[in-house]
Amino acid sequence: MMLRAITAAFFTGLLCLCTRAQFDASKIDIVRDKWGVPHIFANTDAEVAYGLAFAHAEDDFETIQNCFLAGKAMLGRLKGKDGAAIDYVVHLLRIPELVEAKYNTDISPAYKKVLEGYCAGFNAYAAAHSKDVLVKQLLPLTPKDMLCYSVLQLCISSGADEALKSIYGGSVATIDNLKPGGSNGFAFNSKITADGQTYLAINSHQPLEGPVSWYEAHLCSNEGWNIIGALFPGSPSILHGCNQYLGWAHTVNSPDKLDIYQLEINPKNKLEYKYDGRWEKLEITKVHLSVKVAGIIIGATKDAYWCEYGPAVVNKKGTFAIRTPAMFDIRGLEEWYRLNKTTSYTEFNSVLQMNAIPGYNIVYADRYDTIYYLSNGKIPVRDKSFNWKYTLPGNTSKTLWTDLYPVKSLPQVLQPSSGFIFNTNNTPFHATGINDNIAVKDYDETMGYEKYDNNRSLRFMELVKQHDKISYDDFKKIKYDIQLPKKLAYIVNTDTLFSLNPQQHREIADVIQLLQQWDKSAGINSAGATLFDVIYYEVVNDLAGPKPYNTITTTKAVELYRNARLYLTGHFKKIIVPLGDYQKLVRGNKVLPVGGIPDVITAMYSLPYKNGMVKGAQGESYIELVRFTKDGPQLETVNCYGASNNSSSIHYNDQMELFTHQLTKPMTFDKAEIYKNAEKVYHPK
Repeated sequence: MMLRAITAAFFTGLLCLCTRAQFDASKIDIVRDKWGVPHIFANTDAEVAYGLAFAHAEDDFETIQNCFLAGKAMLGRLKGKDGAAIDYVVHLLRIPELVEAKYNTDISPAYKKVLEGYCAGFNAYAAAHSKDVLVKQLLPLTPKDMLCYSVLQLCISSGADEALKSIYGGSVATIDNLKPGGSNGFAFNSKITADGQTYLAINSHQPLEGPVSWYEAHLCSNEGWNIIGALFPGSPSILHGCNQYLGWAHTVNSPDKLDIYQLEINPKNKLEYKYDGRWEKLEITKVHLSVKVAGIIIGATKDAYWCEYGPAVVNKKGTFAIRTPAMFDIRGLEEWYRLNKTTSYTEFNSVLQMNAIPGYNIVYADRYDTIYYLSNGKIPVRDKSFNWKYTLPGNTSKTLWTDLYPVKSLPQVLQPSSGFIFNTNNTPFHATGINDNIAVKDYDETMGYEKYDNNRSLRFMELVKQHDKISYDDFKKIKYDIQLPKKLAYIVNTDTLFSLNPQQHREIADVIQLLQQWDKSAGINSAGATLFDVIYYEVVNDLAGPKPYNTITTTKAVELYRNARLYLTGHFKKIIVPLGDYQKLVRGNKVLPVGGIPDVITAMYSLPYKNGMVKGAQGESYIELVRFTKDGPQLETVNCYGASNNSSSIHYNDQMELFTHQLTKPMTFDKAEIYKNAEKVYHPK
């Protein structure tokens, strides 16, 4: 025990010494505002990254560690078998090898300094709080470790986890909370705004907690970095937000970014596959895993396969391979960093040409009245003679794509005559007014772009059509709308629920009438929203089962009504249950009613809580509303809980009242005002 303590103390001292040798923390200011949001001020970008890492670690050290443990393929040391499955995926995708091969050539010297600064700040915090370090082998964190986690996350967002899950027949582990349920982004310029100003709504619907939950920060250096927005744990820059010139929102898009191949295996040698008429050998790597079992770390070994297409998986059904452009690029984080520092549409668009971020819609606006939409992605140029929607033959170079579409060839809209752009995870071919939309026929079918609208996109257009000119108050009302559209657009046709004759089903007539009289709003006082929500989640569970359906039949509708009635009367002793009594926003000992249901603009997806109630888990989370004026951007923001994930902090849940009442807090770039009104100013040490 004494030797272990001496070793730990020596290691901690070494970390501190290395950090101090490279960075002078006394030159970095962390300024916490009244809501605990960190404003980081320093001379260089690298010093700002140091301060961000330190501040974020103060607020959510555990989650950041979990992220980097995954990227470093060490999660099994903390989470046992489930963590080891993710560690295996890191090696299966050959992420460490990719980063090692490309780090020196693909990452700019300037960005290497930013990564080094972040690592130094993280390591400094870890050294000062060694008792909170979950796995000692994580330290010291390096820039390459950060890039490994970034590549893993971007591969998963490109569909790698779902592809592996389907190949393994549902048995592969997935990283918790990495599947967004929807997002909104929209912008209006002077062609439609009442005051001639430009408005931008940044409204991503992410998990409320976990590795892809939003963290708000203001990053400001003397090297031109000055932006307010949100980022994920482990990110060294803002992922979407607003600087003094421009801003952008991200929403998730779903073009075809990944392909699955079935290899033709040699019947005489199961480690050989046919490729262009030749038998090629599968490359085999022994992956060594560390797994925590009953508190003890044990070693395990598993084979990882690689073929011409990429990683391969052998199972009882055959041998399959996956391929996605995200597996071959390490520059995603650097592109976001460069976007942070752009000052015009021209600069912003120039950075986008890196084509390093493998997905996500972009809804852009700036102080010069420019609005722009892009369905961004790394989309392969594919052979049109194959059906890329299904598993592909893995025996020919004809299915091995190497080229990607340049950004200029992706769906996009610039300065539409309608004066607005939007995306709610719907088709990129419906991004603005009808006369300005781009045509499906102009894009190759193999790109796999979405062709559907959803409830939020239909409702958004209903709202916009109500106005000749849109005031800022109108803009906020649109953003906080809680109403479903007249014609519902869920993936399951729900019409039968609303057309069932209650007189023919007297035992459930009361719930049928309740739903059919519902105005389709999702405020906290709506009992119809509660009933619909209960039914919705049963349908979702059915879709995850062996017999999914596309239309609710009469028989199924009766069953759903009956089950919902039993649920409500069993838990609440009545069928009239306001949504706020059923759905809660919960953090610590604070429990508040919260509105919103799946796929309204103010969406909320929930999980079981207690006593029949549910709690918000994903949807409305970080919101940033921007108004570009002649004097610069005016910002208002809110986070669903607070600035800190530390339960001992007063900022653990202090924004919940604002959030549930659809209110915001002002944010500013004014440095003097920030210091004047600061709750706390200190250096990261």
